[in-house]
Amino acid sequence: MDTAEFRQGLRDGVPIALGYFAVSFTFGMMAVSGGLSPWQATLISLTNLTSAGQFAGLDIILATGSYWEMALTQLVINLRYCLMSFSLSQKLKRNIPWGHRLAVAFGVTDEIFGVSAAREGRLSPWYNYGAMCVAIPGWTLGTLAGAISGGLLPDFLVSALSVAIYGMFLAVIIPPAKKNRAVLLVVLGAMAVSTLFAAAPVLSRVSSGFVIIITTLVTAGAAAYFCPVREEEENHEA
Repeated sequence: MDTAEFRQGLRDGVPIALGYFAVSFTFGMMAVSGGLSPWQATLISLTNLTSAGQFAGLDIILATGSYWEMALTQLVINLRYCLMSFSLSQKLKRNIPWGHRLAVAFGVTDEIFGVSAAREGRLSPWYNYGAMCVAIPGWTLGTLAGAISGGLLPDFLVSALSVAIYGMFLAVIIPPAKKNRAVLLVVLGAMAVSTLFAAAPVLSRVSSGFVIIITTLVTAGAAAYFCPVREEEENHEA
């Protein structure tokens, strides 16, 4: 066990957990208002850990949709995690066994991927475990709190809580973007592609899941082509 990496993961996971608590609080309230019990809503958050997937899945559950509809929806929305896992698998230390790699992949979220990818040098799985040990309880307990609270909070306060995750995203991307020009270009490129899909009449019909995947492939591919990491740099980091 790498204690130093685990502790750093715990520290970096605290702001993620706070943002997760706010967002999953809303999910818990929506789930209970739709007819789920607090424990059902909490179990969903504990075993899934995906905000977009859970909100979309909740809509399908409440609409009594089919299993095939649920499976296809989750595949489209969460396919980006495959890309993130592939990326982190290249950043992990080369001698990491498959068991650790699978455990790290289970805990991959947008925010955990962001802080992991921003780490300098090779990545230790214990860093991810530390972040997961804070982020997963934050997401799960937020759902439980929202489910128990029910309709006690006014709508404007619930909307304010849901904005917290965007501030968390900014906290993840701004520091590395200020230090690395390539990261800055990737961020700006992703914003431009996302805006294009939102503004263009035809492209705006593409589902949000595919937009994320296409944006990731385009910006990451362009960055890999124009700003490649040299082999000697990788060997030095390893």
